[in-house]
Amino acid sequence: MTGQERIKKLEACVESFRRELAKLRVGRANVSLVEDITVSAYENTLPLKEVASISAPEARSLLIAPWDKSLVQAIEKAIRDSNLGLDPVVDGERVRVTVPALTEERRGDLVKILNQEAEKVRVCVRQVREDAMKDIDNQEAKGEISEDDKFREREGTQEDVDAHNKIIEEIRTNKEADITTL
Repeated sequence: MTGQERIKKLEACVESFRRELAKLRVGRANVSLVEDITVSAYENTLPLKEVASISAPEARSLLIAPWDKSLVQAIEKAIRDSNLGLDPVVDGERVRVTVPALTEERRGDLVKILNQEAEKVRVCVRQVREDAMKDIDNQEAKGEISEDDKFREREGTQEDVDAHNKIIEEIRTNKEADITTL
């Protein structure tokens, strides 16, 4: 595994973490909150973003306009069943969702979820490091790199891992501040 491949894998872990955190509700309306909810449509289940346009016209509301007006009820049901604590309202040919303010208990739950997601991404980073270290050891065993190069590569790998762990912690800290700020 080259240094560039290692960095790409580490960045993929961090990007996955960002996507998961975008789905956490912090009291403000955000399109990513609902865009991946699956809707029963056309004898299939599709992500909401594939059957409707989603916008956040105000800080605490989302407006969902299905491209096929017959899907309004299916969209309302999918949002209601999503366990996000949202209460969709059919508004003619659109669905309006008001994002309620978070309770102190829900904020605590969200911080727990945030920390679980942070641990998942740290596991991902550790796995990339482990794979890179094994690859470096194999290269040395095959005689492709010298012992000095092995130690240099191991140091570089650890530096990359430390840098990405720092980014993960910054993201986690910022999101926790968003969640806990009233």
